[in-house]
Amino acid sequence: MHRPPNRSLRLSIALGVAALAAGPAMAVPAMAADAPAPIQAPIQAQVVGLDGKALGTVTVQQTPAGVLVTTDLKGLPEGDHGFHFHEKGLCDPAAKFTTAGGHFTAGDPVHGLMSMGGPHGGDMPNQHVGPDGVLKAQVLNTGVTITPGAKSIVDADGAALVIHADPDDYTSQPAGNAGGRIACAVLSAPK
Repeated sequence: MHRPPNRSLRLSIALGVAALAAGPAMAVPAMAADAPAPIQAPIQAQVVGLDGKALGTVTVQQTPAGVLVTTDLKGLPEGDHGFHFHEKGLCDPAAKFTTAGGHFTAGDPVHGLMSMGGPHGGDMPNQHVGPDGVLKAQVLNTGVTITPGAKSIVDADGAALVIHADPDDYTSQPAGNAGGRIACAVLSAPK
């Protein structure tokens, strides 16, 4: 006994035939307008000290919430240290890393995690180095990206990760009274 196809199956077939007959005008776009941007490759950079010798690496990886900064360093002095993104990807030990410029601001906020109107995009919590001189840490920075845009640290001149001699006090202007720069890494777009 032959049964006629049910109504929903007939409707599906009819819509499929209509779509085929309509040609390209009914084509489905390859990617929806609100689809996520392609994944940005992580940036890995060598961190150098004032003597120009390598201390290890830093990796900066884009996440949906910001960038994840992972350090694997040794040979740093014991204590708490300011930890910031600076505006230029230039790390000249002979110039005590002043070539990295000021903090990466990502707009015009004031410095400091504890300042009203702050923080800079490049401000991050102090990092602690133990008596062994090792800094293995992960920090999520929600104020910057490595994808294109106003908050991107990957622009024409890149950026730098700078570690300071002293801890950031989180309020002093313009840079938290964190002392001299003791380590630096050039961050630029992956090749």
